[in-house]
Amino acid sequence: MLKSKIHGVSVTDSDVNYEGSITIDLDLMEAADLIEYEEVLVWDITNGARLATYVIPGERGSGKVAINGAAAHIVKRGDRVIVGSFASYDEAELNDFAARKVFVDGDNRIKKIILAGTGEKGLPAAETGARAELC
Repeated sequence: MLKSKIHGVSVTDSDVNYEGSITIDLDLMEAADLIEYEEVLVWDITNGARLATYVIPGERGSGKVAINGAAAHIVKRGDRVIVGSFASYDEAELNDFAARKVFVDGDNRIKKIILAGTGEKGLPAAETGARAELC
């Protein structure tokens, strides 16, 4: 299941000579419930590229999102991307499941966080009232 995502974040830097990973502002990491070295998928809205890597924390409040290593050949500074993480849940855990969707502005500042889950009957959150906006 999708655990969390940061939607539409702007890449602030790319460094092909770095060993690898994606650096993400610690505020964004925490908002999306991401931890250091967690595997994430990166979907480039600008060019359609898709890749897997791991997260390292960037300076809190900086808005930094840097693509490092080989991925910097395909994801460039200025590209808009979606960063997603996934987790496995058993059926009982899905009763309280809620994916965190973090939306940002053009400066990578959090605009809103939406929790969307399956609800007790496996219905979309909008149908169960389990949807919440946080700020």
